[in-house]
Amino acid sequence: MKDHELCNNLKQIRLRLGMSQQDLAAISGVSRQTIGGVESGQYAPSTTVALRLATALGCRVEDLFWFERETTEIEAIPAQDVPIGESLRLSLARVGGRWIAHPLIGNHAFRLEMIPADGEGTYQADSPTLRVKLLDDLEKLHHTVVLAGCTPALSLWARAAQLWHPELRVQWTFDNSMSALHRLCRGEVHLAGMHLYDPVTQEHNVPFVQAALKDTPAVLINLGSWEEGLLIQPGNPLNLQSIKDLTRPGVTIVNREEGAGSRQVLERSLQQAHIDTQSVQGYEQIVYGHLEVAQAVATGKAVTGVSTASVAAAFGLEFIPLHRSRYDLVILKPYLEEAPVQQLLGTLGHRRVLAQLAATGGYDTSQTGEVVATVEPIRRKPRQGKK
Repeated sequence: MKDHELCNNLKQIRLRLGMSQQDLAAISGVSRQTIGGVESGQYAPSTTVALRLATALGCRVEDLFWFERETTEIEAIPAQDVPIGESLRLSLARVGGRWIAHPLIGNHAFRLEMIPADGEGTYQADSPTLRVKLLDDLEKLHHTVVLAGCTPALSLWARAAQLWHPELRVQWTFDNSMSALHRLCRGEVHLAGMHLYDPVTQEHNVPFVQAALKDTPAVLINLGSWEEGLLIQPGNPLNLQSIKDLTRPGVTIVNREEGAGSRQVLERSLQQAHIDTQSVQGYEQIVYGHLEVAQAVATGKAVTGVSTASVAAAFGLEFIPLHRSRYDLVILKPYLEEAPVQQLLGTLGHRRVLAQLAATGGYDTSQTGEVVATVEPIRRKPRQGKK
């Protein structure tokens, strides 16, 4: 294989751990120039250098380096419901000696399944703890990372990471941005996904994290950027063009709950257009999640609602962009030292994950895996007593 086919995650993992090139060089016993050459792809490391770097970063060599192979193509028989002439995300299965291609469209793009329990117990209000009878091996539970967030892209990342690390367990709990952040601050999850925007500071996510933190610093790692906007029924039968059309007769919407990034986009867009929420029919009609918004529009329950371009594409809906959002993963700094978290984050910049995100449409992965901010809790001065 040629050297230029060797890819690496070295810079992303180094920055995530707060190391400079000189720091990593000192710990691993190689030169700073070597670190720079490896990160830029100009230098293919020897086995010794690769092992030293992996040891210094607390990960496996295969978490840092992989070969970019040529794309493999196969012949597959389309399932009966595959639409003609569209670029599609597909699920493949070998059936009767043939590859069958099933389209990942609408509800088929998402999986609803009962999650096996790790244990069972009964919570008593007079006790601060809960006794749990395990239904699985304790050792397996040590390899669990819990994500909270609202984007279906988290499930793509989780499945790709679990394929790469078979012992890793990733549990995704569905929460809107503020709910996910609060769960992180309560110590209930390892990572919280957010896509909130502060028009005062013109920053994504950071001001909200700053306000919610207690005593522990946090790191924000980018998952991707996406377009949020109005989902429209195919053919745009009411000829909607902008946010101002939401006040027209016969136009009904579905809205998201308080704390959701999509609700924030809608409220800010209405405010900028000088539209009172009371003049928008369906503003109080709440659904919980991007998929529910798409289902409401696709089934005619509503004319429109705010979600992402990738969800619109999955349901075959049209899309009017309103705002480009940055989706970040927030993690408390101490959690970065935990092995399962390191394994999961180590896959974030991998080609398999980037390819899955890009295939959904509407995702910008140019910053995926990068540390975009480090946030320290606000230190409030103690009140001075009266003299």
